[in-house]
Amino acid sequence: MECLIWESQKCKKMTNNHQRLSEPGQKSEIKNCQRIVLTLDAGGTNFIFSAIQGNKEIVEPIRFPSKADNLEACLAVITGGFENVMSKLPANADAISFAFPGPADYENGIIGDLPNFPSFRGGIALGPMLREQFGIPVFINNDGDLFAHGEALFGLLPEINNRLEAAGSSKRHKNLIGFTLGTGIGCGIVLNGQMLQGDNSCAAEIHNTLNKYHPDWYAEESACTRAIQRVYAERSNQPFDRELMPADIFNIAMKKKEGDQNAAIEAYRQYGENLGSSIANVVALVDGLMVLGGGITGAWELFGPAMLSEINRQYHGVDGTNFNRLSYKVFNLQDTSSFNVYAKGGYKELTVPGSQKVIHYDDMARVGIALSRLGAPKAIAMGAYAFALQKLDEHADF
Repeated sequence: MECLIWESQKCKKMTNNHQRLSEPGQKSEIKNCQRIVLTLDAGGTNFIFSAIQGNKEIVEPIRFPSKADNLEACLAVITGGFENVMSKLPANADAISFAFPGPADYENGIIGDLPNFPSFRGGIALGPMLREQFGIPVFINNDGDLFAHGEALFGLLPEINNRLEAAGSSKRHKNLIGFTLGTGIGCGIVLNGQMLQGDNSCAAEIHNTLNKYHPDWYAEESACTRAIQRVYAERSNQPFDRELMPADIFNIAMKKKEGDQNAAIEAYRQYGENLGSSIANVVALVDGLMVLGGGITGAWELFGPAMLSEINRQYHGVDGTNFNRLSYKVFNLQDTSSFNVYAKGGYKELTVPGSQKVIHYDDMARVGIALSRLGAPKAIAMGAYAFALQKLDEHADF
């Protein structure tokens, strides 16, 4: 994908508060764009505010407690945080763009009933409130969507395409699926540079896919922090312990912490297998490069093999024949030797029937999976930034 990301008007510095574009038909290059976008990393415990201009964070992040159980206090923290950032800017901000937990009507900026934000129950018009308060466009999206958007524009997708070009391969990626692995599991899909949002702000809800081990549960129950904790407790014959975090269980598996090593290894193996099953269900429909981000990716060496084995496993037909679960192979692009095979592909020379013309044909259908190159927080922030610029380009009424 080019650094010049979308068809738009030329980005240039304007003197009014709503920095706009002119000269239709030219492309914007984000890194040279002078627009300023305010961002927010919204967690149940803390809110972290910042601002981005020209692909760079231009304000030292500011952290405040979220006060999620008190609506008035929580909203005051949000507005106060953005005001604090604005006071440190070299020029007026042009938009606010950030991720916020769902369920939500993201297009209209309305946040619904959130488990970690009890005061938001019944629905809160957060976007309209901020737009009225600050007089600039406000864009709110799901963190999984923005993570994928950031990786598609600035992270893994352009990196892999550059490596393929350097290797002399004609293979290129246009689509990307991002997965965030942490307390739960999130997902986002980017098709040809456009973030898929869905008709109900519910696209790529991977947590609702089928759970391989427990069909009566949704997938997230076996692909989240509590799943690793639960399986470790079951296999070690210990009570469930919420204080024993995935990092602790990883250290037990690596013999860096006292505990049941076999139980720890099995907890991550089951996590990887369930994760792989859900990923396969998503990529069977999308056919694109895959990237994983979030805290649990630090245990890649424990869950990665089981995940890849599940993604690439075979199904068995009723007549006894075997066939691959996916119509293409998924390569581990964390591995250098795998990348070399991936780049080479399966090129053949074919003669066009009725002529002497020879064409080249790659008969290896394939996609790859790898870890985030930006880290989830930065990918989400960059995705939010790019989304805001894209929307500002599209709508002259902002």
